[in-house]
Amino acid sequence: MKAAPGAGRVCPLHYRYCAAAIATTPERETPTLYVIGGLYGNLQALDTIEAMAAAERVAPRLCFNGDFNWFNVADANFEQVNQRVLAHDAILGNVEAEFGSAADDAGCGCAYPDAVDSGTVDRSNEIHRQLKATALRHPEILKKASGLSMIKRYRVGRCRVGVVHGDAESLAGWRFDVNALDDTAALPWLRSAFADAEVDLFASTHTCLPAVRRFALASATDGGTGCVVNNGAAGMPNFSGDLSGLITRVATTPSPHETVCEAQLGDAYVALLPVRFNVERWQAEFLAQWPRQSSAWISYYPRISQGPSYSPARAAMKEDV
Repeated sequence: MKAAPGAGRVCPLHYRYCAAAIATTPERETPTLYVIGGLYGNLQALDTIEAMAAAERVAPRLCFNGDFNWFNVADANFEQVNQRVLAHDAILGNVEAEFGSAADDAGCGCAYPDAVDSGTVDRSNEIHRQLKATALRHPEILKKASGLSMIKRYRVGRCRVGVVHGDAESLAGWRFDVNALDDTAALPWLRSAFADAEVDLFASTHTCLPAVRRFALASATDGGTGCVVNNGAAGMPNFSGDLSGLITRVATTPSPHETVCEAQLGDAYVALLPVRFNVERWQAEFLAQWPRQSSAWISYYPRISQGPSYSPARAAMKEDV
């Protein structure tokens, strides 16, 4: 079945919320928070993340901030990913949000910008169509996933954290994309988003490339600065020649693990952590579900096998943007 015109590029109205809604979301306190966006059905990455969490001195709270499904079209993989993820905190990504949609008007729900070519959009819609068929065979998982919220709120030390999938106003928003964050014209909107949400840090994913940016804010709790951290993808490579995933760690103590970058925000440490999963096993699992010339293979296997054209220097913290 062909997706509706505009599918994959539109942002459904029910994806929208206001930044002020984050301010009224119940807050959970934790000394260590892992924000895990874009797992994309990678069980090898999930194994590694759970091992990293177990190695922490104090058990962290895990929050999967959407798109934990994507490549896991095999029933066994779908079931295992969701059972394990939904045992922790989780919010909707566009992938999960579209499982329960009766129509295919939004396709994959990615709300791709015009810069993304139509072939990529069409293939994403096809991937989601197949994944949705798998999801419909697991009604109990589907029911639990459909009950997830679009936002979460935490406090780590004095740091107030808003966890979203896209940006401060939309589940599929692109305003926490690295290019948007580096656009000085966006500063007024960013500062108002921090003030309205009453947070010091936004943790997001969705746009699939990582970035950590700090901004001068009048509304910040500590030191007059706020931070946006986009972990890119936990279950796919984020840098050229490096096949590891990435997650966000926010904690009252420095990371015991390797970091791509780590900086203090008030009394909290904010870091991007590499997820060094078993690449050979993951590629075998991927190819078993998405063989050569399939939609996912065409769109994603170059990145899975080589990494994107993106560097750690581009992702790393920029001060006082």
